[in-house]
Amino acid sequence: MKPLIAIVGRPNVGKSHLFNRIVGQRLSIVEDTPGVTRDRLYAECDWSGVKFDLVDTGGIEPRADTEILRFIREQAELAIDTADVIILVTEIGTGVTATDRDVAGLLLRSNKPIVLAVNKMDSTGQPDPAIYEFYSLGLGDPIAVSALHGHGTGDLLDSCLAAFPEVSETDEEPDRIKVAVIGKPNVGKSSLINLILGENRLIVSNVAGTTRDAVDTKVDNDYGKYVFIDTAGIRRRSRVADRIEKFSVMRAQLAIERSDVCLIMLDAREGVTEQDTKIAGLAHEAGKASVIIVNKWDLIEKDSKTMDKMRAEVLRDLSFMSYAPVLFISALTGQRTARIFELVNYVNNQSSMRITTGMLNNVLTDAQARLQPPSDKGRRLKIYYMTQTGVRPPHFVVFVNSRELFHFSYQRYIENQIRAVFGLEGTPVRFSIRQKGDQE
Repeated sequence: MKPLIAIVGRPNVGKSHLFNRIVGQRLSIVEDTPGVTRDRLYAECDWSGVKFDLVDTGGIEPRADTEILRFIREQAELAIDTADVIILVTEIGTGVTATDRDVAGLLLRSNKPIVLAVNKMDSTGQPDPAIYEFYSLGLGDPIAVSALHGHGTGDLLDSCLAAFPEVSETDEEPDRIKVAVIGKPNVGKSSLINLILGENRLIVSNVAGTTRDAVDTKVDNDYGKYVFIDTAGIRRRSRVADRIEKFSVMRAQLAIERSDVCLIMLDAREGVTEQDTKIAGLAHEAGKASVIIVNKWDLIEKDSKTMDKMRAEVLRDLSFMSYAPVLFISALTGQRTARIFELVNYVNNQSSMRITTGMLNNVLTDAQARLQPPSDKGRRLKIYYMTQTGVRPPHFVVFVNSRELFHFSYQRYIENQIRAVFGLEGTPVRFSIRQKGDQE
């Protein structure tokens, strides 16, 4: 497991700004209102060649009374419990507040390494003498940072890296397949994971938005080792009125990013909706191996042709991922749920497949003999050779005389020929086109 750094502090000290500065992109919503960051938000980062996970938390109000503030505090405390290093963010403008002291006391009781950041030190040169007040928190040397301009973030990360625990090779579990269960609200994601676990680990409710956090659960069985990630249902953006729901969408997207396989769950009674198409598109664009799960099959009146008809409709409506197998289940009764593990293993292996350059070019030669490459104004496309450069998903680089002549339709034809020979079922593929004169 990669080390985890948690960013904590009271509201409005700039935690989300600092998170965004470290991550290098605006992954966290920044807004000058207490309670905006309600859910934990994760990202994978790299500093000095060391990879780690970073989590942003809501502002801690130790004396919180309202339900939402208690929820924020509980989320932050959960992040503290799981973190290897904690960054406590304070700010120079207010000095040390009573809430800062309360949060510092909470952190000291965790017995975790703590790095103290004093934010909004936006001027360069000699630090503001007011920074020395922060020694009173008993957390060691305060580090002056400016999340706005980036000053001091390197020193901050150096201090965090120095406090990382030693990680032994045996702690890693590279063979454990990470499976993200995604879909719109109320399609049965939590019910499916509870069935797999054989216990009610996750809250199952027909109230949309019950699962607001992405929850990781390890599963070991005769099929292999897995981590199932239950995600919040992804809603239509126009309906996301509550800020927590917006964070849930982000968390689901991050869950997709760190997964190996996505289970895209549909409701058999509704078929493929516009929102289902968008959710499946997230997995496709992320290059993830996928299985389409049609749940609540027990509620459908069926004859001998119902399943084939619905499979055809699903693959038609999700035509951009016609490579994905479709499985009809009932998370309520357990019907066909055992097949999920077989399909997860299968598409995971397909996504990891490596094809030799020799075999690829044999297929390429045969494909060009069957259908001549396109031409334009007397100039014909020439494909010199193809090689595979990556997996998860399989990534092929094609060397040609003209990128413009290699039309999308012919790329799709070449992709179909490769799939016909090698399978690659359940995984998207990527093509990069190189022509003579391209810089590497």
